[in-house]
Amino acid sequence: MTLADQHGHPVSGASPESLACFEQASHELRCFIADPVATVDRALEASPDMTMAHILKAWLHLLGTEPAGIAVARACHEAATGLPATERERAHLEAVRLLADGRWHAAGRVLEDLSIAWPRDPLALQAGHQIDFFTGHSRMLRDRIARALPAWNAAMPGYHAVLGMHAFGLEETADYDQAERQGRRCVEIEPRDAWGWHAVAHVIEMRNRPQDGIAWLQPNSARWAPESFLAVHNWWHLALYHLELGDVDEVLRLFDGPIFGARSTVVVDLIDASAMLWRLQMRGVDVGDRWQAVADNWAPIAGAGNYAFNDMHAMMAFVSTGQRALQQQLLEAQEAALAGDADNAAFTRDVGRPAALAIRAFGEGDYAQAIRLLRPIRSIAHRFGGSHAQRDVIDLTLIEAALRSDDPALARALVNERVGLRPTSPLSRLFASRAEGRDPAGRLAPGSGKRAA
Repeated sequence: MTLADQHGHPVSGASPESLACFEQASHELRCFIADPVATVDRALEASPDMTMAHILKAWLHLLGTEPAGIAVARACHEAATGLPATERERAHLEAVRLLADGRWHAAGRVLEDLSIAWPRDPLALQAGHQIDFFTGHSRMLRDRIARALPAWNAAMPGYHAVLGMHAFGLEETADYDQAERQGRRCVEIEPRDAWGWHAVAHVIEMRNRPQDGIAWLQPNSARWAPESFLAVHNWWHLALYHLELGDVDEVLRLFDGPIFGARSTVVVDLIDASAMLWRLQMRGVDVGDRWQAVADNWAPIAGAGNYAFNDMHAMMAFVSTGQRALQQQLLEAQEAALAGDADNAAFTRDVGRPAALAIRAFGEGDYAQAIRLLRPIRSIAHRFGGSHAQRDVIDLTLIEAALRSDDPALARALVNERVGLRPTSPLSRLFASRAEGRDPAGRLAPGSGKRAA
């Protein structure tokens, strides 16, 4: 007899034991907690022919953009291909195959159709939601979930995650009021849902309410941080709020502790480490030797060339440590990606290549070249993925390059734009002072960290 999952879908090849492990792993993934890979491995030990367990393991290895995960996902796909499968399971397998081959958009479309037919498949919604994030498809971040939401209710397992995903999609499409309501409702239902905490953190960041952001994340870290593989990113958001307020000492404390104290080699954690140090460095903060450990952990995948968004952040580390050979290795990997026909060729061509070159130019003090490279991509930067908050580093780098260049008119224009968007921001005020010549060195507030030498 074929068993069914918690949402009524037949699950091929499952036993009661393997299905219980599969549901647990699915819950862990929805909350971004614990070790869902180990849990799904227990499902496969109990039932090696459980098709959905192979599929879940594949998604777990694909959705982190880790270069080594692609081979694991392909092995999972191969193992499941000859097994009995329902139409829904075959659609999952096709999406896995496409993403393992670098066909991000096609994989997202297969999952879109899957969710239209089976709107209560939480794994399809989550995998599709993550693909929308990695491809910068903000409308689908919202609409993929909105389409399915009427099929769900609060009594269903995983409802909190649907709300959390909807919240993030609403935030990325600037519907901030509804996004915050959905995100807060998500974590009321399931306090361990790190994506829900993260969605509200994004709303607060985009609305430039740093004190509210600190109040949202800091007192509640015992809920969202333990055993969470999204914890580093949420700590990064907390550090962003402190950086906005000029509290650099606290930012450095967070960096040395929960953000990079463990010296993580996980790509998504390295992105946060690079992004924070780059922001600090642009503010004139002496970050000491912190870049070296980050660059060392990027080095083994400098030549991966599998996702252009990662390349930009790796380049920050290689430039800041003066490692020309690794910079060149990264650029050669991008050239190889450009010569291919996977979706990363477009990610790299449209945004990733000029962004990486601009970071290098900025690091070398060639601010005019950084400006020439960044201005054409800032309005299309969503094409290589990430969130509005993450891609803000492109605008910040452009502003900083303009302030350091011999083009004061451009600097004033960019700063005026920033002030118009964030009129109460301390950072906006600092930019305005520098653009007007009142504070040409970009001094930090007293007690907020040291200037770089």
